[in-house]
Amino acid sequence: MPLPNLQQAKRELDERGFVVLPGFIDPAWLTELQQTTEGQFEVEGEEAGSEFKTEIGSRRLANLINKGEAFQRVVAESRLLAYVELVLGSEFKLSSLNARSANPHNGISQPLHADMGAIADEHGYWVCNSVWMLDNFTEENGPIRVVPGSHRWKQLPQEVMDDPSKPHAEEEIITGPAGTVVIMNAHAWHGGTANRTDSPRTALHAFYARRDKPQQQYQRELLSESVQMHLGEDLRKILALDDCLNDEVTKNCQQRSGFLT
Repeated sequence: MPLPNLQQAKRELDERGFVVLPGFIDPAWLTELQQTTEGQFEVEGEEAGSEFKTEIGSRRLANLINKGEAFQRVVAESRLLAYVELVLGSEFKLSSLNARSANPHNGISQPLHADMGAIADEHGYWVCNSVWMLDNFTEENGPIRVVPGSHRWKQLPQEVMDDPSKPHAEEEIITGPAGTVVIMNAHAWHGGTANRTDSPRTALHAFYARRDKPQQQYQRELLSESVQMHLGEDLRKILALDDCLNDEVTKNCQQRSGFLT
C-alpha cells in the first residue's frame, strides 16, 4: 500500500491528529529492529527502562540512541522527519526514543494523556510522536487508542474526565500489521490499551519536540562520550547536542511523560 503523500498526511494530521503509514518499515529493517529491541530487553532484564521510568504491566527501554546504530537510524529517517515537520514546522529535535512492550494478559490500559502534558501555545504545536509497530497491533493485544481532533481542544484529559483510564466516547482504536508507523500530534489524547493475548506487543516511540521546548530525555547528558564522538552532523543536530538553547530549556526541566509522574 503506498504511503499517503504529504498533502494528504497534513490534512489528516490537522483534522484528526494522526496518520497511519502501513508498510513504512521494510521487512529487512523490521526484522533488525525486532531482534535488536528484544535483545536489549534481554540484556537489561529487570533494569530495563530504569534511566527514565518503569511501568506496571509493560516492559520499557529508554535512551535508545545510546544502544545501537539501528536505533539511531530510526530517528534520522528522512521520510519520518518530513511527516514530523507537518506538525512542528522545520525547527524541531528529538525529545526521546523509547520502546514499550505491553505484557501478555496485563489487564491494564494507559490513561489517556497528551505527551509531556503539552498544550499548544501561541506558537502552535510543540510535540509530535511516532509509534513504530514491531508487532502486529490487533484489537486484543494492546493497540493505541486516540481521541480524534483532541489536539485542538487545548485541554488535558485529566482536567475534564473523571477517569482518563476509562474509554472515551469518541476514541478510536488504531491497529495495523508490524511495519506500520503512526505519526501523531502528541497533543492529541491517546494511550495504550490492555493486552489480552498470550504474547507481548512491542513498539518504538520516536518522540520529537519543537526546538524551543525541553527534551523529554536530555540527550547530551544521557549519551556516552564514545557514542557522541561517532555521530554525524545531521544526527547531532536532530539530537540537539550542540544547541545552547536546548541546554538552557532542558537541563533543569522536571517534565517527563504526560501520564507517568
